Parts: sequence; C-alpha cells; structure tokens
Amino acid sequence: MPTAELQHAAEQHAQRVKDFAHIHQKLRQQIARRIVGQSQVIDELLMAIFAQGHALLIGVPGLAKTLIVHTLAEVMDLRFSRIQFTPDLMPADI
Repeated sequence: MPTAELQHAAEQHAQRVKDFAHIHQKLRQQIARRIVGQSQVIDELLMAIFAQGHALLIGVPGLAKTLIVHTLAEVMDLRFSRIQFTPDLMPADI
C-alpha cells in the first residue's frame, strides 16, 4: 500500500475514534442528567452495548437499576422492556 493511502486510512481511523469518543461523552452527559453517583455502572453498560455484548444488573432494591437502563434506552432511542426476576420464574413466563 502506498504511503498516501496509509496516511489517508490512518486519518479516517483517527476521525472515527474522535467521533466515537464524542458520542460516548454525549451519552454519558445525557444519562448523568438523571442518574447521579453511578458512573462506573454507566461506563460498564456502555462498554457492553458498544461491544455488542450483554449485561446483567444485580443489586439490592433502590439502586436505580431499572432507571439506569430505561434512561439509557431513552437517550439511545431504543425500546425498553423489563422482566422481573423471581425465584419461581420459568422460561414459559417470558
């Protein structure tokens, strides 16, 4: 590959990284308007989404788990639904 093509590819890659960082920052700002004190959880959720992975939120009642996910869905213009886990939950219930 000629040097000019490599330079152009590197510039495009750098621009994509800058765009991604900007989008990430905007998402964090929008979520932080509603969720306070949960920055690590928010960062880990965004990592899971950007990596096209999954996340399981576990914690005692009152930690705003549902609110975080609902807010994340709102700022990303996604559909939100929730399944309440109970010990007797069966696959057919979902």
